[in-house]
Amino acid sequence: MATDGVVNVCFHGVGTPQRELEPGEDVYWVDVDRFRRILDEVATWPAVRISFDDGNASDVEIGLPELAERGLSADFFVVAGRLDKPGSLGADHVRELRDRGMGIGTHGMWHRSWRGLDTTEAHDELVTARVRLAEVVGRPVDTAALPLGQYDRAVLSALRRNGYRRVFTSDRRTARRGSWLQPRYSVRHLDTPEGLRAEILTAPPLARRVRATAVGVVKRWR
Repeated sequence: MATDGVVNVCFHGVGTPQRELEPGEDVYWVDVDRFRRILDEVATWPAVRISFDDGNASDVEIGLPELAERGLSADFFVVAGRLDKPGSLGADHVRELRDRGMGIGTHGMWHRSWRGLDTTEAHDELVTARVRLAEVVGRPVDTAALPLGQYDRAVLSALRRNGYRRVFTSDRRTARRGSWLQPRYSVRHLDTPEGLRAEILTAPPLARRVRATAVGVVKRWR
């Protein structure tokens, strides 16, 4: 890893879902024991940022206590339209995360791709959702995680125009610490501490590095 590199590790749901999952979403839910073991592993890494997407109730019920036990912090990217809905974070939960030193960012309004949105939809996802979260936490919200990991040049341009300080993707590669666009490794339900260590901390073959870079370039310019 480069001296200015950082590994972004992203969790979604932990334990048993308390709401109906979207198609394919179950791949990113991990059981509690696996979550603890992976958290123990990444806590030993020299340069790591932890985040949670979607605003699931498990963020505060399971994630927060486990982070606190290990002296860790994380960023929580909340789907604003799910606030106070069963199985999701409530406004009081979000304020508790804030009060415990966690970062709060936006994951949009309805957990849909931001590609190809019309003007009204884009405003709802990139502006209204952020305003709603800012009203809850009592401070500006200027970081975002891209729903479904999908983006293109138009999405990135819109995020820049709207003043987002940092944007997180789901591209599985190491990030540069100060970069505006931050790739992340999303933890999947069959991942193990050993597997993640091997994938992330061991330098990948040149062909894989080239492919990962090329994928990011294509997404940014299509």
